[in-house]
Amino acid sequence: MMKAIVKLYALIPVFSLLIFSGYAQDEFPSQIWHKGNVYGIDGQGVSGLLKYDLDNNLVQMKGDVIQTLTAANVAYFEIFDEVYGGVRKFYSLPYALNGDYEVPVFFEVLTEGDQIALLCREYIATDARNINTMGGMGMNPFFGPQTMMGYRLAFNYYFFKEGAIERYSMKKRDLFEMLPGYEDEISLFMRKNRLEHDKRGDLLRITAYYNELDKN
Repeated sequence: MMKAIVKLYALIPVFSLLIFSGYAQDEFPSQIWHKGNVYGIDGQGVSGLLKYDLDNNLVQMKGDVIQTLTAANVAYFEIFDEVYGGVRKFYSLPYALNGDYEVPVFFEVLTEGDQIALLCREYIATDARNINTMGGMGMNPFFGPQTMMGYRLAFNYYFFKEGAIERYSMKKRDLFEMLPGYEDEISLFMRKNRLEHDKRGDLLRITAYYNELDKN
């Protein structure tokens, strides 16, 4: 299945995994310089400090000057996340992100097999949380809990299969449509391992299990 990606850029990908629970507000991964490598569409790689911007599909390289590259001239880039430890890989793939016209878009590859790959795109979402503010006199009874506006790391997930990228709705019934043919096996696997249909690490395990089933 991933041969379709290889044909796009004439590269042989080697995928690795990083599972992380979240970052502090000032430590979102897209706001940090990471050690990594950038590979152009000609296959040539350059190493350095990288920062990525998935909203605008850009990757920056830090040197004497900061060089900004777009998904149109990058085949893929990889970073080593020093906060959580692990290599993460992002591929530039054609996709109609906003409308019907396909453009190069960066996707992180979480896991892949002969039939299906699980991709994702992270973003920073607003997170409103109720926090009880307790002072020396206690919580103000007239106002009650205070609402603090913060941010959290969130993800959109996609499945790459049959040469096309399909966005996952995060609904359980749609997961079985994305991973057809083994609903009973996947349901049992999820129950035995207490896996959810809408969590990053769980989706990765489910997709990897599906790819193993499909080999038999």
